[in-house]
Amino acid sequence: MPTQLALLGGQPVRERSFTRWPIFDERDEQRVLAALRSGKWGRLDGNEVETFEQAFARMHGCRHGIAMVNGTVSLRLGLVAAGIEAGAEVIVPPYTFFSTASAVIEANMVPVFADVDLATFNLDPAAFEAAITPRTRAVIPVHFAGQPADMDAIGAIARKHKLLVIEDAAHAHGASYKNRPAGSLGDLASFSFQSSKNLTSGEGGVVTSNDERLAAECRSLHNCGRIPTGIWYEHHVISGNYRLGELQGALLNAQLERLEEQTRTRDENGQYLAARLSKLPGIHPQARPEFVTRHAYHLFMLRIDGEAFGAPRSAVVEALKAEGIPCSAGYGFSLNQQPMFQKKAFGPYLAVERDKLEYSKVHCPNSDLLCKEQALWLEQAMFLGTRADMDDIASAFEKVSENGVALTDWWRKRGAK
Repeated sequence: MPTQLALLGGQPVRERSFTRWPIFDERDEQRVLAALRSGKWGRLDGNEVETFEQAFARMHGCRHGIAMVNGTVSLRLGLVAAGIEAGAEVIVPPYTFFSTASAVIEANMVPVFADVDLATFNLDPAAFEAAITPRTRAVIPVHFAGQPADMDAIGAIARKHKLLVIEDAAHAHGASYKNRPAGSLGDLASFSFQSSKNLTSGEGGVVTSNDERLAAECRSLHNCGRIPTGIWYEHHVISGNYRLGELQGALLNAQLERLEEQTRTRDENGQYLAARLSKLPGIHPQARPEFVTRHAYHLFMLRIDGEAFGAPRSAVVEALKAEGIPCSAGYGFSLNQQPMFQKKAFGPYLAVERDKLEYSKVHCPNSDLLCKEQALWLEQAMFLGTRADMDDIASAFEKVSENGVALTDWWRKRGAK
């Protein structure tokens, strides 16, 4: 007989916490305190941000890094730097955070949604190519959960149609594709340093690139439109101050020293857990193509086929939480179904194009299935622990699987109340 679920009065698999995030110690304190005491708190006064830009870019296979206030801004300025005209179309996946598409709108461009591959959760190259029109100028593949998208296929399609490729690498610090770092696989890339990210300073972002012209444009755009040869009050393009501050730069420099080891640990633990969970009926961890040489595991993603597993996702999430395994279903609906897109609440942007846009008619069945029924997320800090932590997660899934009938009965009774 299977052990009784904690949800139904049994003993939980785990009663201790997983690794706490963020991780910091006296090294972070000393670096930030030194920057504080220097009195040079702005990007233009000190050298912490510049040091970080160079180190982060080098780690990600790029000659240029331009640190900014957040990842949304870095995506938007990347589009603007390319000189794409207002109203042009930019193809994005629907299974991603709001900013992947909102940054397009704030660049006064039109997001066009192309579905994801159900197994990898990343942009489907065939769907991307099918979405191209004469107005398409760029594509933003997302390395979702920290797993690189199929950049050879996406890049070949983009070159064929002369499209800009901007990697949304917000999840992909330290990830690699055929041993090439994420962030060096397109024309530009955007990373985020928001609180939950694998590398964090609370808030922040960066653009990486090997393109001299695009990098120079981004640097100007994030610095009030200035250029290196101009005088201080000389502004060449419409822009603003999007520079990252020195205190955040100092924190990022300290955090960056841990990233390589942390990424190796996450990848090893993620692969181990995926191998264990894939043995369970109805559980499908994010498929890992051969081109993925390192997964950053900002999230551990899996699909639950409720019928094969023996219980619906919603019930599984509740059962796992009761067993001491924090998890979530992630997005509630595809990005194209967000109220902003349904209402076309774009503020001052896309005033001319707005009447022609019909996001209510967009259909992305794979993304919809993930959002509504199948996706389950485990967060990155859990994967900084030990092999025993992974065994606890696997044991909890196994226990829930063995109790599928009892869990489903409980779920139905709860729904009937």
